[in-house]
Amino acid sequence: MKPLRKRRLIFVISIVLGLGIAVGLMLYAAKQSVNLFYSPQQISQGKAPVGPLIRLGGLVVAGSVSRNPENLKVRFELTDNAQKVVVKYDGILPDLFREGQGIVTMGHLQQNGEFEATEVLAKHDETYMSPEVAKAIKKAEAEAKARKPSEPSKVEPASVNDAVIPLAKETPSNP
Repeated sequence: MKPLRKRRLIFVISIVLGLGIAVGLMLYAAKQSVNLFYSPQQISQGKAPVGPLIRLGGLVVAGSVSRNPENLKVRFELTDNAQKVVVKYDGILPDLFREGQGIVTMGHLQQNGEFEATEVLAKHDETYMSPEVAKAIKKAEAEAKARKPSEPSKVEPASVNDAVIPLAKETPSNP
């Protein structure tokens, strides 16, 4: 092989190897920065990984928000109308955060099934809902409608204290 041809071949191989390494590093970095979205139903079914940074979206369950008066710790439940997930957050909640609202949290799923949020995002107006949250809620509602009436519901309270007990409604009396 002639020296000029050999130098060109080494140059081309070096360029190809360099590009291959660069593409590999870019793909690795992209994979590490992707935060996958999960619904409460997917988390309760064990489809979400424990440990890595993920997103969880749903509606804040009415009456589930509890705040620690001594610090910024907040505990609440998210639902997709099929399952509930307990979320713990240590920080200032967005001004638009309230019960019944669609939110997206970013954080880590723990071994005990609770979600440790590092960031809480609330919708910015009354008509907006995150596309992922809306899709998860519609899917959960469709699955609930598809269930046969004789089939028992797979939604169970997390503990006896979470069970919903209907209260007798008071009727106004006419004097």
